[in-house]
Amino acid sequence: MYQQIILIGHLGTEPEMRYTPAGKAVTTFNVATNDQYNNEKGETVKVTTWFRCTAWGKLGEVCNQYLKKGSKVLIEGRLTPDKSTGRPRIWVRQDGTAAADYELKVLEIHFLDSKNNEPSIAQADPAEDDIPY
Repeated sequence: MYQQIILIGHLGTEPEMRYTPAGKAVTTFNVATNDQYNNEKGETVKVTTWFRCTAWGKLGEVCNQYLKKGSKVLIEGRLTPDKSTGRPRIWVRQDGTAAADYELKVLEIHFLDSKNNEPSIAQADPAEDDIPY
């Protein structure tokens, strides 16, 4: 079995890069996707879905170097489920409302608003696919 998620959105935060104890780079950032539809009353309803994205190794280094808050990207990746439930991670906000985290391991990223000095696409190294979440 195989799953692949493709999304287009904008970064809502600056990327944050750190290193594992073994020296492997890992960069995390949030991406917002937007959708809208008309409800029964004809009112336009806008929905924003947030994804917590993680890029490993050289791909993480490239993401940290070229992405910034507001960057438009197309991401191909795999959802990372909560290990105990196999579903998105569910939690309760400070105001008491329920929330869910959709976590995505980035396999390929397309920089949609790239400049001449930026790459237009970056891919994960298949040899790094055994990295634990």
